Amino acid sequence: MIALRSVRLIERHSEELASELIAKFHTSSRTADLRRVPIEELRRRIRGILESLSEWLLTKSDHEIEKHYFEIAEHRASQGVAVSDVCWAIVLTKEHLWEFLQRQGSMRGPVEIYGEMELLRLLDQFFDRGLCFATEGYERHLQLQNIPETLQRSAESTR
Repeated sequence: MIALRSVRLIERHSEELASELIAKFHTSSRTADLRRVPIEELRRRIRGILESLSEWLLTKSDHEIEKHYFEIAEHRASQGVAVSDVCWAIVLTKEHLWEFLQRQGSMRGPVEIYGEMELLRLLDQFFDRGLCFATEGYERHLQLQNIPETLQRSAESTR
């Protein structure tokens, strides 16, 4: 039993949470490279997750999560954002959501606590998979970028 009330709270406050996360990204030394990404692009990506968090947690398959995070990571790699900054952005997002829920005082009784624990498990699973898929997507981007150089060097060496 997931704490849908808490998920809906996050979804309703997606704009506020996105703004707070962007501010964190821009002030943290661990996500300094994200300053290269246009603010509206960051806002759109963050809100895309938060506005439909219940869908991401409950109905999206691993393949859909993989596709989403591969796309983000490949794009960030092409923008010159370090993979560590991408990873820290995901970690900071997960932490920020829990800080938000704690500020809201969403836990009340045993049933709510159980629901919150289930929500924590689902959020951890989602963001941990996102972290791994983003790293794989970033690595794939780098590998694809090296293929043309390797082919070019091979062609030059045979001349």
